[in-house]
Amino acid sequence: MAEAEAFLAAHPEIDAFDIVLHDANGIGRGKIIRRHELLPFYKNGRHLPISILGLDICGEDVHETGLIWDQGDGDLRAWPIPGSLVTLHDTTPPRGEVFMSMYNLDGTKTGSDPRHALQAQVNAMEEKGLYPAGAFELEFFLVDNQRGPDGKVMAARDVLDGRPSFKTEVYSVDHLHGMLPLFSDIYAAAAKAGIKAETIISEYAPGQYELTLHYRMDVMQAADDLIRLKRIVRAQARAHGVTACFMAKPSENYAGSGMHFHVSLMNAAGKNIFVEQIEGKWSDTILHALGGLRATMGESMLVFAPHANSWRRFATESYAPVSPTWGVNNRSVALRIPAGDITSRRIEHRPAGIDANPYLVAATVLAGISYGMEHRIDPGPETTGNGYAKAPDAPPIPIDWRSAIVAAQESEFLKAALGDEMHRTFTAIKSAEYARVARTVTEIDYDLYLHTI
Repeated sequence: MAEAEAFLAAHPEIDAFDIVLHDANGIGRGKIIRRHELLPFYKNGRHLPISILGLDICGEDVHETGLIWDQGDGDLRAWPIPGSLVTLHDTTPPRGEVFMSMYNLDGTKTGSDPRHALQAQVNAMEEKGLYPAGAFELEFFLVDNQRGPDGKVMAARDVLDGRPSFKTEVYSVDHLHGMLPLFSDIYAAAAKAGIKAETIISEYAPGQYELTLHYRMDVMQAADDLIRLKRIVRAQARAHGVTACFMAKPSENYAGSGMHFHVSLMNAAGKNIFVEQIEGKWSDTILHALGGLRATMGESMLVFAPHANSWRRFATESYAPVSPTWGVNNRSVALRIPAGDITSRRIEHRPAGIDANPYLVAATVLAGISYGMEHRIDPGPETTGNGYAKAPDAPPIPIDWRSAIVAAQESEFLKAALGDEMHRTFTAIKSAEYARVARTVTEIDYDLYLHTI
């Protein structure tokens, strides 16, 4: 209550608040409440139907989650997350935003809330005296609001002067200048939200960009940063007349968008335990962490690539890993140890697309690290050179969305990583979405078969 009261006192201009809960797909769902409703929300929570956590990508009920009619679609109680109350940039009338999590009416955590799945893994590590830190990278496309003549998305024209670009302007600073009015608003909105957005670069496709985020000592905060920054980018792009696209692979001719997760482990003294003690010799801790991530990657791929489009991103020599390899200063592997100061030693987990849910990605990665450390798993030899050449000892990973769904459904590891209820909810939603896609007749069906079969 003190947080909400202080916020209202400091911001008399705020007229309303977005209250946002994130579902299995990472989609923000909730309500917009008026100013006078904020204090009652902090005092009593807010009733929301349990079915809000059992929706597919289209917002349709997935009955197989067990969250709809099996429970009478009853109300649970959502509570605001402390520290998540912020002002929104350039809204009319001025609004604020607060994240929330779902709880059962008896006060226990609702198992189908992705945020609780991550918190459970953080708590499990803290019981061992370990504290995960990390940051996500945000890759995205800025595309025109209208499709091209071929029905495909086109790179957005510069918001500065309308100049078009159809080239891969990777690392071009001059190219960034055309989008500076939009990027300036993104940075301003991030600052208001307490997010330390850092470097912006032009990425490896027309209209593709990357924003890096400041490393957090709390991975929950890192996941909050990523999911909130996506909302900021989408809103500011719309305000500037373009569309922010977070599909993993919006164009078949260019690289897709990843959500690389940088993670390290601290002990109670704040020391990074991934750091090697002997120069030139990796610590057993980081090797076992790599071993666990490598061993569990196959059954975890549905978390990292949760949609039909996700699987179009995985193509050789496209900066998306195709095998559970590890290496040093090598962007062709799935698990990369970046070069640099050894005191900041970390693993860059590269399989996830930007369309994945960061809470579930972080939960699964932490579980994989714990699994590797507990069982002292050897990651095998380092991959040098081209990581797209399949390593002979690489554990198998699914080759498509359907295989990933089956692997996830059968995985005891993923069930432990997400918790029974989140695992059931997530895999049921993915199965329903697969069925929707599988029965849809697409334009390519007509193109290939209408006049030829």
